[in-house]
Amino acid sequence: MLGGDVHAAASGQLALLRKLGVHAEFGGPEGPGGADGGSTAVDLGCGPGTQALALVRLGFSPVIAVDTSERLLAELAQAHARTGGAPEALRPLHRDIRDALPEAAPVESVAAVVCMGDTLPHLPTKDDVARLLRDIAHALRRGGHFVATYRDLTAELHGDDRFVPVRSTDDRLLTCFLEYVDADTVLVHDLLHTRSATGWELQASSYPKLRIPAQWLAGQCRAAGLEVRHDETGPRGLRVLHAVKP
Repeated sequence: MLGGDVHAAASGQLALLRKLGVHAEFGGPEGPGGADGGSTAVDLGCGPGTQALALVRLGFSPVIAVDTSERLLAELAQAHARTGGAPEALRPLHRDIRDALPEAAPVESVAAVVCMGDTLPHLPTKDDVARLLRDIAHALRRGGHFVATYRDLTAELHGDDRFVPVRSTDDRLLTCFLEYVDADTVLVHDLLHTRSATGWELQASSYPKLRIPAQWLAGQCRAAGLEVRHDETGPRGLRVLHAVKP
C-alpha cells in the first residue's frame, strides 16, 4: 500500500530530503564527514525502508535502520542488495526506537536522524516523544539534521468525515475510521478490503495513535536544543518538521 514499489517511494522521500537541504557532508576539517570520519544517519521506524534507501542514495554511510519488525528489516536489506548497494552502507537494527539511539549512536556522532512516515504518533505517550527528541539531540553532531513526518490528528473529525480513504489499487482498498478517545489519543480502525478469487475479503484491526500538536512538537524540539528550520503540512497531508542542531 505504498502507492508503488519501495524504490519509487524512496525517490519521493529523496526529493523531500533534498528540498529540506539534508545531505551527507564530506571533507570536514578532520576528514570525510567530520571528526567521526563518516556520515552516519539513523532511520527510526524504518518500516519497508523508503527513508533508509533515500539516505543511502544521499551519500550517508552507514545508515542505521531501526524497526521492531524483523520481516521489514529483512525486506529492506534485500531491496538494498538488489540495487547493488555496498553492504556496509546499511545497518539494520532490530530495536524499539525509544531505546535505539543510546546504543547505536555515541553522543554527537550522527549527521542525520529521520523519523518519518507517521511513526511518532505510534509511541505510547507524549513523554516518550519528548524523551526521544532529547536522545536525538544528544546523538546529533553540530549541524546535524532531524526530520520528522507525521499526521496531525489534533483537529477532531465528526460524523462521516471520520472515515478516511487511505489508498486503493485494483485489488486492495484501505480505509481508516477514527475514534477519538481523549485529548491525547485517537483509536484508528484499519479496514482493508482485498479482492480474492471468491470476492472481496475484509481484514480489520485497531490501534491507538497520539494526537501530537504541531506547535507542541516544535516546542519540544527547541527544548531539546534543536533549531526548527521548517514546520508545515507537506505531501499527502503529513506534517513535515525539519530541525538542525546548532
